[in-house]
Amino acid sequence: MVKQIEITLPPFNRGVHIITKHISKHITGIKSGIAHIFIKHTSASLSINENADPSVRVDVENFMSHLIPDGFNGFTHTLEGADDMPAHLKSMLFGSSVSVPITNGCLNLGTWQGIYLLEHRDFGGSRNLVITLIGEWVSLYYLIILTLYKRKKAKIY
Repeated sequence: MVKQIEITLPPFNRGVHIITKHISKHITGIKSGIAHIFIKHTSASLSINENADPSVRVDVENFMSHLIPDGFNGFTHTLEGADDMPAHLKSMLFGSSVSVPITNGCLNLGTWQGIYLLEHRDFGGSRNLVITLIGEWVSLYYLIILTLYKRKKAKIY
């Protein structure tokens, strides 16, 4: 069975941001399968990487800004600002989607993995994501037990 939802992320500053919690709260009703997350923008991207040490996110942003600097005088696509064409190129390098396995109703990421939103513009605004869930769906009873488990795990009461 397949379920598809579209969510809107709040605006983020330029940089690398962990959005795993924004995605996880929409993983409901599925026991096992795949979550495919797609960003509907060409100046931001998605990736999976280190979620424990914030310096990784800083280093990624610094390296990408060094590799593809704003205001390169060889660009012809400049009407939307000096950060727009570099944002398109960075988006092409990282990509517009990620897929994550779902096991027992939860994203099955590695211990130190998180889903990143890479905001490549100074003022990118809110970003729209399409989450497609493909897999084995659960009964209502299982869904209640799973919700209670997730709340206990996240300490949400």
